[in-house]
Amino acid sequence: MRLDSLVVSNIRQRPMRSAISILGVALGVALVMLFTGLAHGMSDDLQKRSSNVSAEIIFTRPGSLQITSASVNVSTQYVALLQQVEGVESATPVIRYFYPSGSFGVDQVDGVDWDSFSKMNNIRIIKGGPPTSPDDVVIDETKAARNHPVGSRLKIFGDKLYRVAGIYAPESGARVKMTLAALQDALEAPDKCTFIYVKVKHPAEQLAVAKRIDQAFPGNKIQLTREVFASIENSIPGLTVFMRVLVVLAAIVSALVIMLAMHTTITERTREIGILKAMGASRTYIISEIEREALLISFLGLLVGFALAGMAGFGIHKATGLIFEFGFRWALTAAAIGLLGGAVGAFYPAARAANLDPVNALAYE
Repeated sequence: MRLDSLVVSNIRQRPMRSAISILGVALGVALVMLFTGLAHGMSDDLQKRSSNVSAEIIFTRPGSLQITSASVNVSTQYVALLQQVEGVESATPVIRYFYPSGSFGVDQVDGVDWDSFSKMNNIRIIKGGPPTSPDDVVIDETKAARNHPVGSRLKIFGDKLYRVAGIYAPESGARVKMTLAALQDALEAPDKCTFIYVKVKHPAEQLAVAKRIDQAFPGNKIQLTREVFASIENSIPGLTVFMRVLVVLAAIVSALVIMLAMHTTITERTREIGILKAMGASRTYIISEIEREALLISFLGLLVGFALAGMAGFGIHKATGLIFEFGFRWALTAAAIGLLGGAVGAFYPAARAANLDPVNALAYE
């Protein structure tokens, strides 16, 4: 009998155990793909939207703007003062507010002075109109694609509904925008904002302008726009370490699942192994048979894991709007985890089987 057919027949004879082993490997692979895909997807989406902000400088207070939170503690009186600084072309205030979206997601809304904001960042309304009343919002095309056409309603503050007045492009900052005055009233923060976008007359001089602003208004936080929107991996402390730990844990889980499955299989097949050894099968033959069976289970686990990650990512995106981007490098990492974990996990049971005494194995009941 060919070795390949023997390996396949062993898996077919124990479908339930094989299925559980495949699922165990698949879960480890799927978790690695989901977490890394989420981190990279959200990071790239943030970079894409931030690249459409034409302002070169952000003026704010220390700690006002974080990845998942924001404060409204900057006076809008700075807008007129900033416009007087040499090299500044225009300035526009923005409030950023985070609110729950869907079952588990978190979304953002920007309160802006639409005329100055859209002019500064070359934003245009492609359908509907700009926000004019306190109950109006405009959204980008990605948000609109999630069943939010013009005229539909969005919940932002509890059960309060806002009408989608228009759809804008290109994507820039938060996907939902409303008038600055409306958001100030809702947050009870008159004459306040989270930050102020500053556009300079000559982009090549943005460092010099930022220095002048810092000297004119000490105690505030002046950052270049290109530096504020750093990648999520660098912005969230410990995320890189967390993903590495996740990879290690996934490898351990895969190894343990395969080790348990192979150990149980060898116990059940003690007499078969004894017969093979009595017929002259070498230790290498027996080890290779068990290792190849483990690698086949691991390979099938990889396929199932990739499929689970793809379906879960699609479902979570539809439910929450979170964006997943599955990179080739992490797919290779996940594949290595599954295959190496399976090979390592099967080695001890394989070595134990190869060292069985043929006489004792044949007498095993």
